[in-house]
Amino acid sequence: MHALPLSLYIHIPFCARKCPYCDFYSTETKQIPEKYYIETLLEDLRNDLHYVQDRPLTSIFIGGGTPSLLSAHSIDLLLNEIEKIISFKSNIEITIEANPGTAEQQKFSDFYRTGINRLSIGVQSFQNEKLKALGRIHHADEAKRAIELARLAGFKNINIDLMHGLPNQAIEDAQYDLRTALQFSPEHLSWYQLTLEPNTPFALHPPACPAEEILWEIQEAGEQLLSGYEHYETSAYCLPGYACRHNMNYWQFGDYLGIGAGAHGKTTDATSKITRYEKTKNLDHYFEHQFVEKSYSPQNLPLEFMMNALRLTNGVPLNLFSERTGMAISDINTLLEIAKNREFIKIDHNRLQPTLLGQRFLNDCLELFI
Repeated sequence: MHALPLSLYIHIPFCARKCPYCDFYSTETKQIPEKYYIETLLEDLRNDLHYVQDRPLTSIFIGGGTPSLLSAHSIDLLLNEIEKIISFKSNIEITIEANPGTAEQQKFSDFYRTGINRLSIGVQSFQNEKLKALGRIHHADEAKRAIELARLAGFKNINIDLMHGLPNQAIEDAQYDLRTALQFSPEHLSWYQLTLEPNTPFALHPPACPAEEILWEIQEAGEQLLSGYEHYETSAYCLPGYACRHNMNYWQFGDYLGIGAGAHGKTTDATSKITRYEKTKNLDHYFEHQFVEKSYSPQNLPLEFMMNALRLTNGVPLNLFSERTGMAISDINTLLEIAKNREFIKIDHNRLQPTLLGQRFLNDCLELFI
């Protein structure tokens, strides 16, 4: 089989305040043990080297938590040491997430000088009332200023994270957020619906979110506003050439290493055996180098592949299924025919693609592969 592309996800779990909707592992802290955490991240990476198989990294994504709380010096040290351990592709995409409440021009400039070439700014909304409802620490003016500072720092690839389906959100509110974002001409927009994830404060005490019919009207109105962007994935919009390569690797079922407390990884060996793993969410254990909490081989590869591939508007080449899973496409021919007959997918010129119906009712389509 072909060597699959390899990405690296780095989880920085520290944040100033945990948001009530967030189900990613994070911990509130005023004092971040930066030096200790960076050293442990590098040891974690060395522990995963057997998964690399001489492949260069195509992308790095530094997420959290709030990774922009770390100093640029720590990020620079981390990236330099990683490159000594694993080679980088010459055109590697390196993203860091930033919270508008921690935005400083000097820090953004310093991040840019470390080699980070993509900045993802977690705006979520440009309305103070909605930001307060989401438990965010920044204000709308800070969000706008953060985007301006990112441009001044030199970033030419900026993503703005926005959410819709917010508590008491009207269609006009969602449109206002998008129009405001578009004024900054970002290369990429992530526009995703608020979901009430299990074991979060929002799940325990659900806010008054818009009804289903309002959500569809918000989606349709938003897609009209974003018509100048390529809607290439369920929640992702970009200008030509600015699709997030790191996330594309996820959706095309590529391999990725995950380092940091709470990180996940997926790797494929030479026999096509896929391994998924989860790193411990206990920081004490992590600092003691007890990195892996769970490691397993997925039992339903067709479902896992489709959960990712069918998020892509243009789908994937049909032969990617065999290339990425090690299974024959004939193994799922019957399921594909059922999905086609229900008009969830289409297969043209050896390309598997969701229909508009399939995109709208993706979960119903995926149930066929369970």
